[in-house]
Amino acid sequence: MGKRLLMFPLPFQGHHTPMLQLAEILHSKGFSISIIHTHFNSPNSANHPQFSFYPIPNSLFKDEDCSADHVVEFLNMLNKECVLPFTDLLSQILSENNVATEDEEPVACLITDALWHFTQALADSFKLPRIVLRTSNLASFLSFNSLYLLKEKGYLSAQGSQFEAPPPELSPLKVKDIPLLCVSDPEAAYELVSKLLEKTKASRGVIFNSFEELEPSSLATFRKDISVPIFVVGPFHKQVSASSSSLLAQDSSCISWLNSQSPKSVLYVSFGSIAAVNEAEFVEIAWGLANSKQPFLWAIRPGLVRGHDGPAPLPNGFLDEVADRGLVITWAPQVEVLRHPAIGGFWTHNGWNSTLESISEGIPMFCLPCFADQMANARYVTDLWRVGLRIEDEINRKDIDKAIRRLMLEKEGREIAERVACLKEKADLCIAEGGSSYKSLDNLVAHILSF
Repeated sequence: MGKRLLMFPLPFQGHHTPMLQLAEILHSKGFSISIIHTHFNSPNSANHPQFSFYPIPNSLFKDEDCSADHVVEFLNMLNKECVLPFTDLLSQILSENNVATEDEEPVACLITDALWHFTQALADSFKLPRIVLRTSNLASFLSFNSLYLLKEKGYLSAQGSQFEAPPPELSPLKVKDIPLLCVSDPEAAYELVSKLLEKTKASRGVIFNSFEELEPSSLATFRKDISVPIFVVGPFHKQVSASSSSLLAQDSSCISWLNSQSPKSVLYVSFGSIAAVNEAEFVEIAWGLANSKQPFLWAIRPGLVRGHDGPAPLPNGFLDEVADRGLVITWAPQVEVLRHPAIGGFWTHNGWNSTLESISEGIPMFCLPCFADQMANARYVTDLWRVGLRIEDEINRKDIDKAIRRLMLEKEGREIAERVACLKEKADLCIAEGGSSYKSLDNLVAHILSF
């Protein structure tokens, strides 16, 4: 008889997608999957008919402010709002499971997003093993794990030129890349991260959507410093079907447009589902793209520009200027786009999913990180893996134009493309039989079956 997994994604696109991908991977290993989810940003169950879905009621609505500027407050509210309804639902599921017929699978464990920290105490009270999914990379987790030391050394209150200092504990990061310095209330963020770390370390295992060959030193440090079992089983997106887990409607018409473009000629531009820019930055981005004269596909989702709930109006004359080489849409089927032979670069906010997808598909990056772990991800892309470029200072159309040309046309860009192609090859090998992620997934399955 198989076993059943209860999985609880956080209702953000960047967390929701990897959890559903992981669910597909584990389903392929013989587990039945039950997805517990909030009504807020709920998944489309029709895209995953092989799973059962359990909504929990809450008072959150689509217009809740879950923007980057208020992410800490929103996460605290989520963890408070969901305790009682999640407890009731979990109690119901486990009670039904205790009187299950022979045909029904017993619940093996609960797998939650790491940011659902309240679920650890709850799992303990039900004597249910909890495994954590970290939707960022290992390096990000280790930077969080170093925050107490960094705070003691005064890095979290750095000012002025101190932002450029590289803390020796976090090489190659600079002080300005530390996630807590990118939020409006660093002290509240520090308290939240402390809870996440405590509850993650109390769990029965941690899953990462990464691969060993990409982060060997971080993996070695994790195993040395942290006693929780670790399973590095990514890249997830290369192990699952193309069924959509997007919370936004995708415009697949862009694929036909890409089919008419030359190989490696198009810059794909997308800044994720939460990151936002101000109106002045938006205008500079638009004219930087136009002035570069490079073909581009730009996804402008509602809310990308602060102050505009819907799509922001493009600058006057922009569409006429780029009519022969640019396509603007609302949201793209990203993995399909990155795999298209016409794509030669990705201008990204450096959320971890986007960063890993770009690396795994062999696409060089132009980095515009906005908040949270994106700063650290971008630093790794540019300074450690050397598979992308970044404008460090305030963005303007002249620097954007220059950076795009460097990435898409010049020798520097060709060298970046060669390096990222090597990482793509390693990503392909790690999920093949005998590869590091392949073996780690087998270990994860055995770990779950041991409960």
